[in-house]
Amino acid sequence: MPPIHLGIVGLGNVGRGTLRILHDNAALIERKLGFPLVVKAVCSRSVLTSPPEEAQLFPDALRTADWKEAANHPEVHIVAELVGGTEAAAQIIESTIAAGKSFVTANKELMADRGAEIWEKAIDARVCLAMEASVAGGIPIHSVLREGISGDRVAALMGILNGTSNFILTEMEKRGDSLETVLKEAQDLGYAEADPTADVDGYDAQSKLAILAALAFGVKITPSDIHREGIRRIRDIDFAYAARLGQTVRLVAAAEQTDRGLLLSVRPALIPRDTILAHVQGSYNAIWVRGVHGEDTFYYGRGAGPTPTGVAVVSDLMRVAREIVNGSPERVSPFAHPDLEAHAAVPIESQVRAHYLRFRVKDQPGIIASLASILADAGISLDAVLQEPSHNKADLPFVITIEPTEEGALRQAVRKMEGLGFLVDQPVTLPLEQGLGE
Repeated sequence: MPPIHLGIVGLGNVGRGTLRILHDNAALIERKLGFPLVVKAVCSRSVLTSPPEEAQLFPDALRTADWKEAANHPEVHIVAELVGGTEAAAQIIESTIAAGKSFVTANKELMADRGAEIWEKAIDARVCLAMEASVAGGIPIHSVLREGISGDRVAALMGILNGTSNFILTEMEKRGDSLETVLKEAQDLGYAEADPTADVDGYDAQSKLAILAALAFGVKITPSDIHREGIRRIRDIDFAYAARLGQTVRLVAAAEQTDRGLLLSVRPALIPRDTILAHVQGSYNAIWVRGVHGEDTFYYGRGAGPTPTGVAVVSDLMRVAREIVNGSPERVSPFAHPDLEAHAAVPIESQVRAHYLRFRVKDQPGIIASLASILADAGISLDAVLQEPSHNKADLPFVITIEPTEEGALRQAVRKMEGLGFLVDQPVTLPLEQGLGE
């Protein structure tokens, strides 16, 4: 059987990892497919002046700094878009579709924003699309939701989708260091970018959750539909208080089907320490899924990195190659549904949870009474008051936990608290997530 030819656009970490796997596993891939995958073109801005070692593994491939030459190469059947971002990536993908070529992408931002639209264009052009590498690196979560448990109805999913934030939080917990200290270390190790906004402020996880929610629930989600909070206000003291409650702190991406509709959020939360999700350490990712009939399943692995993500890209290339050979570009929609329904965002204010409230105050009489009075006026019941020993009476941290309440009422109460003169900083509120599967 003749080979399927590939064009690889983007030779960053993922592109180089993809080339390495295509080279090292070439014989295995051919044995599994019944035909070879051949890299016909490689493209990056610097491939002509300083080609990476991995590009040199394919001496017969066209090297070009112009993505159009790779995307429109007459012998290329599948283009792998691995450049990231949205503007150039969209142009590459649209040009690829216009040329009648199938494509694979690892681009979470673009697929979260425009994935459904791009899929419709691909269907109209009778080309294939695959995007497993866009979420959770080496975890085949798309395949799970698209095919593995497609016979069930998903009630909820929850996960750790950003390895950088998880590395920061777990190192803070282990060592008692500040977020700023661990973030600098993460940057030095290459886990975090010089501008860490996408990771620590939750944007990266927000895009990934938009894709997973579309797969799981069949609705058209954009990142702006998802309530988002980052981890910048988490302090080492929060882990001490969380431990007293039998909890830990993680940046949690969650989607839950409720009577009011689909609730979506990315934010730091307390989760029980005896759950599997609480034991996800470092830069690993994990996703817990609850089905109505199949109940709990759990998926764990590297969330990023050249080779784990490269495995996902190569697996997608193999999937698309099979579809081309078998002539069925609509075998399974990459979004698990032929059409995605419109989604009306449900406000996070309607969510009911117990909460952790951490305060920093200038010590004086009557603080607890003042805060309890505001909560009582909002119909919110206290559960416990916790205070770790501290010698700094000008910046004294303590915690109040509250019984399950509608988040809208809590937010109103916190707004009233913000004007209190004894506060050193605005209160930090974290939901206590339960029912995660133990």
